[in-house]
Amino acid sequence: MPDPASAPAPALATRKQRIAAGVRDSFSAGLGIFPLGIALGLLVIQAGLPWWLAPALSLSAFAGSLELLLVGMVAAVTPLASIALTVLVVNFRHVFYAFSFPLHLVRNPFAKAYAVYAMIDEAYAVNASLPEAERSAPRMLAMQIACEVYWVGGGLIGVALGAALPGPIKGLEFALCALFTVLTLDAFRSRHEVHSVLLAGASVTVALVLTPGVALFTALLLFVALLLARHAFTTRRPACRAAEEAVDA
Repeated sequence: MPDPASAPAPALATRKQRIAAGVRDSFSAGLGIFPLGIALGLLVIQAGLPWWLAPALSLSAFAGSLELLLVGMVAAVTPLASIALTVLVVNFRHVFYAFSFPLHLVRNPFAKAYAVYAMIDEAYAVNASLPEAERSAPRMLAMQIACEVYWVGGGLIGVALGAALPGPIKGLEFALCALFTVLTLDAFRSRHEVHSVLLAGASVTVALVLTPGVALFTALLLFVALLLARHAFTTRRPACRAAEEAVDA
């Protein structure tokens, strides 16, 4: 008879449990996404744009930092070419997210398409903090859907507040920086990746010094290059050690 103490811990077996876990995962990100959505709605109204632009941007782009930039660009009647270049530079980081985001867990093609569409910074950070054994398609999709609900809902509330308040409100855009800081700390605490944090800090510093106009783009490229070099070094060192031991034997 097997020892109960040695039995493996029960996993999130049912789909309902996994969905509930995904919604719980979204709470930490939602604390930043929701006020950012409110800020977007307020900016839309304060810029004199139609209220429906907030949900339209949230559903078509679903990229918080980009949408906040687009409101000002649309209000200033920025040329389409400049808007396209801004979208490329700001959202190019998502190309690198795809390398490690677990899209292979999602089998349904429509669900996979949504997972790609909703692969925002917060969803990536929250998923990265989860152990590999606890990841699943229902949990990931539930977390992404919840994040979009926070964003769209916050935008609609921001539109209503902007129409009701007599004067503008400033400072809510700082929630974006605060949210990324909290998510980075959570991922760091769960994985203890000191080297990755140092490489990221070095990449940002070099990018700000050399290319301040496109610092984000440069930092991402440099960070990926450093991670690839680190991966090559760490995988080559055990092989070299094994070869040396074989020669000594």
